[in-house]
Amino acid sequence: MTQPAAGVAEPPPSVISAAGVTKSWGTNVVFSDLTADVPRGVTGLLGSNGSGKTTLLGMLLGLHEPNSGALTVLGEDPAQAGGDLRQRIGYSPEHHNLPPDIAAHDLVRHVAVIHGLPKREATTRSSDALWLVGLGEERARPVGTMSTGQRQRVKLALAIAHDPALILLDEPTDGLDPVQRDGMLELIRRIGTEFGIDILLSSHLLEEVERIADNVVILNDGRVTASGRIDELRTGQGGMIAVIDNGVEGAIASMERRGLVIRAERDRLRIGGDLPPDKLADAVRDSIAENDATLRRLMPVQQTLEDLFLDEVYGE
Repeated sequence: MTQPAAGVAEPPPSVISAAGVTKSWGTNVVFSDLTADVPRGVTGLLGSNGSGKTTLLGMLLGLHEPNSGALTVLGEDPAQAGGDLRQRIGYSPEHHNLPPDIAAHDLVRHVAVIHGLPKREATTRSSDALWLVGLGEERARPVGTMSTGQRQRVKLALAIAHDPALILLDEPTDGLDPVQRDGMLELIRRIGTEFGIDILLSSHLLEEVERIADNVVILNDGRVTASGRIDELRTGQGGMIAVIDNGVEGAIASMERRGLVIRAERDRLRIGGDLPPDKLADAVRDSIAENDATLRRLMPVQQTLEDLFLDEVYGE
């Protein structure tokens, strides 16, 4: 694989943008109001079964058209741009139905040619991609003789061999054991950081998204219920933690008068309310100052991605 060439036009700040997108299959409404901007980097696409993750990937590839709304990928409408846009996108499907009798190298080379590379360059890129994913010494083996983990790596090589600007990965760790999953996640993260390829990773495993993704999009009930940088979405959503050395009772009374909800947890206070994180912190500090209390520590509660997902999807 090669580093992006100097002078090549950068993708727009939002590699994927959706505004009011609707999509139905007959009477089955998949999306009623899909609105989100996916920035550059590695983004996790989360949602419960049937939330439309695979349908969305199909629309991003231009295979399905929205019923209404605006959808752009790398600044273009995938339903109108056709093959020109798909040459800039790599795709690894969820299924493992690869031609069993074709050598991995021949399969990756063929797909690279389909993406517009000359045959000689496709041959070189195919070899490079298979070495990158750890299958260089296995590249002449028929795909049907490979393990599930090896076939997942072949699919990743198929997605990256033509040096796309964006790759779409649909459950890339499906069927892998824990060691194989760790290796795959490390590889995906490396592709996104070292080679500057933007990645949209569809997965039902929240822990793996939290490990490698910069951003997240959560789908529920036909729309996006949360999107943005994972660290920003998690920080402050669970309130604040305060450790106060003296004047605790007066500080608590002042905070409650401001509408904050206080829960004592051993030697610290967990503080919540309807205020945004910065306003919540100000209210805590003001309450402490009013009572000449001594604040030793004040920090936001950091949710896990699982906490955020359950809250957005199930309201827990």
